[in-house]
Amino acid sequence: MSKPELEFHLPDAPWTAPPAAGPGVEERVLAEDPERGCRTALVRWAPGTDTSDQGVARHDFWEEVYLVEGTLHDLTLNQTFTTGMYACRPPNMPHGPWTTETGVTMLVITYP
Repeated sequence: MSKPELEFHLPDAPWTAPPAAGPGVEERVLAEDPERGCRTALVRWAPGTDTSDQGVARHDFWEEVYLVEGTLHDLTLNQTFTTGMYACRPPNMPHGPWTTETGVTMLVITYP
């Protein structure tokens, strides 16, 4: 299986809370291949979201993140990232925890 073939359209998938996500986090899956672990989603965090209690994140897949709107503050790096910024994280790269005062919407692409 692979991601579906999709021409330009308005995504109508619902915004849902991802598994193990904290309060204020929602995602809209745009395309995915669950068998291979590939996924493209919009992820939005409400203003005031704070992932401190989850600590530093690490995962066993590649993750690319583009900030579509808003700001995201990395508590470990003490840096704020803004609209238009991009990250490409290999498996097991530590990142976060995060806060956002304004809220943030991100395009997130993950793959093995």
